[in-house]
Amino acid sequence: MCRTLRSREVWTPILMLTAKDGEYDQADALDLGADDYLTKPFSFVVLLAHIRALMRRSAPQRFPILSAGDLWLDPGAHRCGRGERVLALTPREFGLMEFLLRHPDTVVSKSELLDQVWEVWFEGDPNIVEVYVGYLRRKIDTPFGRCSIETVRGIGYRLNGRGG
Repeated sequence: MCRTLRSREVWTPILMLTAKDGEYDQADALDLGADDYLTKPFSFVVLLAHIRALMRRSAPQRFPILSAGDLWLDPGAHRCGRGERVLALTPREFGLMEFLLRHPDTVVSKSELLDQVWEVWFEGDPNIVEVYVGYLRRKIDTPFGRCSIETVRGIGYRLNGRGG
């Protein structure tokens, strides 16, 4: 189970609770991805101390890289690109791109984009979404001869999950 989780880049801390107390058992568990190992019997006080220690030293959160075809976005590094080419996006463009990549092949409305990418209390012109979609298209599609952001008339926008 540990090996499977780690191969899928799940970095949740793992505390192995087991009756196996051999040194090879412990080494195997840690080598396969466990973060800590506690053998039975153990007291509740010791279990809680191990959990607190795991929480203190757990790895920083790793954000998965989002992608659609060769279009990618790394939220942790705050980088976006197409293929090998890194694209310069403003913070708002980056937020819009991230939201669309988190919802590929799904039609999202202009009001949903305003709520999620802008603030819920945004009081400006809702057509600002169209303006920023245009900015994104000029950066992520036009130079590459692609059409990854589709307009769904009267409803909103859809990011092609294959990257256009």
